[in-house]
Amino acid sequence: MEESVPEGQMEAARTAKRGEAAPGTIRLLRQYWKPFLVVIGLTMGGTVAFYTFTSYMQILMLGTIGDKATVTTVNFFALLIFMLLQPVFGALSDRVGRKPLLLWFGIGGVLLTWPIMAALSNTRRAGLSFLLMMAALLIVLGYTSINALVKSEIFPRSVRALGVGLGFGIANALFGGTAPYIGKALHNAGRDGVFFTYVTVCIGISLAVYVWAFRNKETTELDREEGEAFAP
Repeated sequence: MEESVPEGQMEAARTAKRGEAAPGTIRLLRQYWKPFLVVIGLTMGGTVAFYTFTSYMQILMLGTIGDKATVTTVNFFALLIFMLLQPVFGALSDRVGRKPLLLWFGIGGVLLTWPIMAALSNTRRAGLSFLLMMAALLIVLGYTSINALVKSEIFPRSVRALGVGLGFGIANALFGGTAPYIGKALHNAGRDGVFFTYVTVCIGISLAVYVWAFRNKETTELDREEGEAFAP
């Protein structure tokens, strides 16, 4: 993928002496440790919710509906609608700002994860399972539709790929990638409620980041480089 860093900075990275804080190196990230932690906090709840509302929900439905073909069909149509709505929510954020969508996910996730997951684990009807999965995905759309853009906006281009990529990778590996395994282990142990609480707490931590780390339509690093996304 072609890098957005100017040629002068690319040349500096290629010719940097050993130990220098060249563009794209870990040393440069020292200057931006706050937005780096924001990326991890922003991603934490979103990635746990995404894997829970997709991968883990299949585990629950296989245990309730029982028929693998039916579960696959429910997931296919729910995820198809989820995919088609990504640009719709993205366009909405271009009008109302990023923070309202993040709050939509954070507040909705904290309030409704438990009821949705508990209801899903107690129904054998495919139609109701689809509606519950769709409700969960509509909540997480507030995160998935804009999270990459939000992360990119808080770093200057010299460290953007590193800051976004490393922060997302750490949060995704620690929280998102492990969510289905944690959920399945607790499900097998008959402790589904513990997992629902875990997901809710992770979303709650991210909600705190959305509230305190962002001001809606504020000027970002990307705005300074490419022009204001939200004109006065």
